Amino acid sequence: MLISEKQAEVSVHTTSIEGYPTPQRNADDTLLAELGYKAEFKREFSMIETIAFAFSIMGVVASVTSTFSFPLVSGGHVGMVWGWLIPCFFVMTVASSMAELVSSMPTSAGLYYFSAKLAPPKYSALASWITGWANITGQVTLVCSIDFTCAQMIATAIAVSSDGATIVSSGATYGILLTILFTHGLVCSAATNVLARLNLFYVIVNGKWTSGSQFLPTVGTTIAAIVALLVCSGDNKVSTKDAFTMFENNTGWSNNGWAFLLAFTSPMWTLTGYDSAAHISEEVAGAQRTAPIAILVGVFGTQVLGWLLFIACSFATASVTDLLTSALPLPMGQLFLDVLGKRGMLAIWSFIIVVQFVTGAAQGVDASRVIFAFARDNALPGSRWWKRINRHTQTPVNAVWLVMAGAAVCGLLGFSAAALSSLAGASVIGLYVSYATPIFLRITSGRDKLVPGTFSLGRWYMPIGIIAVAWVSFIVVLLFFPSTQTATPVGMNYAVVIIMGVFVFASISWVVSAHKWFHGPIKNIDDSTSSLEGKEL
Repeated sequence: MLISEKQAEVSVHTTSIEGYPTPQRNADDTLLAELGYKAEFKREFSMIETIAFAFSIMGVVASVTSTFSFPLVSGGHVGMVWGWLIPCFFVMTVASSMAELVSSMPTSAGLYYFSAKLAPPKYSALASWITGWANITGQVTLVCSIDFTCAQMIATAIAVSSDGATIVSSGATYGILLTILFTHGLVCSAATNVLARLNLFYVIVNGKWTSGSQFLPTVGTTIAAIVALLVCSGDNKVSTKDAFTMFENNTGWSNNGWAFLLAFTSPMWTLTGYDSAAHISEEVAGAQRTAPIAILVGVFGTQVLGWLLFIACSFATASVTDLLTSALPLPMGQLFLDVLGKRGMLAIWSFIIVVQFVTGAAQGVDASRVIFAFARDNALPGSRWWKRINRHTQTPVNAVWLVMAGAAVCGLLGFSAAALSSLAGASVIGLYVSYATPIFLRITSGRDKLVPGTFSLGRWYMPIGIIAVAWVSFIVVLLFFPSTQTATPVGMNYAVVIIMGVFVFASISWVVSAHKWFHGPIKNIDDSTSSLEGKEL
């Protein structure tokens, strides 16, 4: 790994995170000052809590449960197993490139800050503007899609517990969504140390940590689900050949290859939000080392657990058609009901709901930090409100409630039959465009601008970056398409409406006025505080 002389000094104390010693905090704040920002948060996320945070946003068991319908429709057993595995290799190139950037520039401004520093000076502000708006779009729609599926999980539990006598309507589901968003607003407004402990609670539910920085996915909801599906399905399991090779096209697309590609929606939606390690880096002890490790460990752990869970689902699925025709809001609920019975299903389902709830809370924190950082640079309408830090909690409370309000508006898509595909598509497109933009600039105009942090790809940054950008370009086009060949107003993929709406607004704002006053990230620290202010990265 490549380490610059100055950043090596900053990283001296990173191995002693427990207890958050003053030298470590000073080193982190010194580096932040060099990047142009004063320290406004308490650094109360340790290494293990930061990894837990990145992992919690991806919430593997809840995310797989939420998006199980995509591979089920797009390939059946093949969609479950291979529709998950194939994208994992490409997503890891994106995560690796991002980890390198975060290690070099650990600031809550994150992706749009990276773009500003790596772009040609003439286009620095424009690159930052595009990245910031794309990321905000993805962040808010991801909060909505997570909480919307959490509402669907609750609706599924109500239907099962009443033996189908109570079916929650779209209006009632939206009401549940608003309740969850309000609760998350309260949670995300809490102090940083409360949020950090919340994510440790999540780890207990979703997995188990051991000493060091390695994550061993052992006892937890995900493992319980895998074991339950494999053991309790008994003789009803399909053969190994069928579990890995049986293909069923239920999409409405005549081309089987294209139909299979739509299964990629599930892993792409699950494997989002790992940029959270960057957005909370100003609240992390030893951010240069901790943030990239959190990204890589979180992504890899989610990929492995997700694939094992989908393999278990494939073996336990006796009939794809029966799951797709279920009256329950989520097909995974029907699978658990078939395999575990009513009591067993409700038992494990309750844990999955908890996982999804905490996942939504973690994503709410992440999104609010993005809003805060963008507003800190005066890039949002009403920035003076959204960049305020509450003096009691030391968190951006106003930004939190802006996120929840935006998610509530996006939640109106819940009245559409294609609500999940629309929200999932919009969140993945928004986030991955913001991921790919600084990576693209890194391999083009920014090749000689990056000062490596404690984690560096070395000479491999170029091929890895090229693969990452090519993959994102492909997946963005894919996710704009509807789930069927003949789209109707009810079944249309409204991701294009959300993305284009934000694109048109941001473009008009830029052309009309923003290009005159938005100049990219703004330093908010006195020159006397940092000797390196104004220095190019």
